[in-house]
Amino acid sequence: MASRVNTMEKKLAEFKCDTNEAICLKLVRFQEDVDDDSTTFHPEYSHQIFGDDEVAFGYKGLQIQLFYTAGNLSTLFKVKYSSKVTETFDCVEPDEVEGKIREIIPAGFTCNTDDFVSLLEKEANFKPFGTLLHTYTVHSEEAGDLTYQIHKADITCPGFQEYHERLQTFLMWFIETASFIDADDDRWDFFLVFEKYNKDGETLYATVGYMTVYNYYVYPDKTRPRVSQMLILPPFQGEGHGAQLLEAVHRFYCSLPKVQDITAEDPSENYVKLRDYVLVKLCQGMSSFAADKLHLGFSADMAKEAQDKLKINKKHARRVYEILRLRATDMSDEEKAREYRLEVKKRLFGPYRKNQRELAKMRKCLRPEELVSHMGQMDTQTQHEELEKSYQVVVEEYRRIIERLATQA
Repeated sequence: MASRVNTMEKKLAEFKCDTNEAICLKLVRFQEDVDDDSTTFHPEYSHQIFGDDEVAFGYKGLQIQLFYTAGNLSTLFKVKYSSKVTETFDCVEPDEVEGKIREIIPAGFTCNTDDFVSLLEKEANFKPFGTLLHTYTVHSEEAGDLTYQIHKADITCPGFQEYHERLQTFLMWFIETASFIDADDDRWDFFLVFEKYNKDGETLYATVGYMTVYNYYVYPDKTRPRVSQMLILPPFQGEGHGAQLLEAVHRFYCSLPKVQDITAEDPSENYVKLRDYVLVKLCQGMSSFAADKLHLGFSADMAKEAQDKLKINKKHARRVYEILRLRATDMSDEEKAREYRLEVKKRLFGPYRKNQRELAKMRKCLRPEELVSHMGQMDTQTQHEELEKSYQVVVEEYRRIIERLATQA
């Protein structure tokens, strides 16, 4: 009996597919891209739709095609497979793959490749939404200089709401904790990156990435823009578009008198690194951050100038100072290196100090055996080791930012 169960399990296992591999995404500019596997890319995540295992059961050779026209993101949705579990086992139900995808992609897609190709021919009519904020070029070995534009849009732009519904589906595949926003709220700002490209002698626009920002109210008459989502689509990653977008967004809000400062909601590690790079780039020319002032420590002038000119809060200005000071410090000089290390560790020690204050409070109300279990977590030796580890991680990140700045200079 057991061997029959094992055989059954093995046979059923053949009908399991990794959904990150099965989902095939494409941004299509030319008709020949449709059948060209080299233009396909795959999700990093699919757990929000297919569960933590990221598996679809019931199919062999499953392929879920989500192809988008490069600009307007008109969508082709197809599910293909070589065989289905019901052909072999009539009592076993396959997963409802199509239904799960339909839950996240907006209506208006096509399931017919010929219809999709005819939508592709309308791409010449697609123009970027909103107002142009910034234009920049990126040099590519194959294509020469490519031109990119950053636009600011809002929900009142004709056609934008439907376009945004198509665009935000990419979040599910590339941001681990992604959720869709209520775009009807007029306090949302949208920033979009487009690439200009030529097709049959015409200039067309391809969607590269975007950012959403929510304008919070700050009493009595200010706003605090908070970055909510940011995604550069995979075919364009690693080309510097994230930094261009974040810098353009910063410059835009800095031009508005009512903005208090610019923050981010639950930022990822990658976003923090990107923000550090952009803010250092923007602050390095300021007089308060001049090289001869850095060794004197983080000053009120630095905090004020960063806040007044760039709407950067004190916490972020402090990181900018630490990066610029590292760049200006000869770390082979033991005394200077020690001063720098103590300066960074002083900031990193903040949370430990808070723990010790909490521990002092605990002493008053915990029984001795309860206190011991908390004390064990905070002995001095462990603290020093943790602090040193944190310091090394921070400095390594700072060095990478300094290297990136040097290559951009």
